[in-house]
Amino acid sequence: MSGNLGQTETPAVYHERQRLELCAVHALNNVLQERLFTQEIADEICKRLAPDARWNPHRSFLGTGNYDVNVIMAALQSVGLEAIWWDKRRPLEQLSLAGLVGFIVNVPSNVCLGFLSLPVRRRHWIAVRQLDGIYYNLDSKLKAPAPIGGEADLRVFLQEVLSQGP
Repeated sequence: MSGNLGQTETPAVYHERQRLELCAVHALNNVLQERLFTQEIADEICKRLAPDARWNPHRSFLGTGNYDVNVIMAALQSVGLEAIWWDKRRPLEQLSLAGLVGFIVNVPSNVCLGFLSLPVRRRHWIAVRQLDGIYYNLDSKLKAPAPIGGEADLRVFLQEVLSQGP
């Protein structure tokens, strides 16, 4: 029992911060709430997905990450989970949250060089997960996990994220 009567304790939330182009690795670890995947493991998955490829289509040719959805799906399968595609044209009211571990969403993201924001957009993987009844935005570009709220708040958040364009 806590000595702080009337105060709720915030759960410990695992949150990896962005490094290189490893947002897919960070999103996987953040949604699973532990460090299960590394750049080396993601690169191995890429090699398994395209064993004879001279240039691997599932990651950046620079070797800095930028993994595609196939790597995320294979990584989830390796721990007994599966990715379920969501067609953003469907109403979010149809989304059943029962049994879901979390969300990994591909969103548009601005490209920055230091403090300079370039007029270029790339794609970025973010994670969302519920812990103790509260959904959190676990985007690796955030300094800390951002509480979203309950189910209604989650649906509003997802609608905003999904309406950000192709």
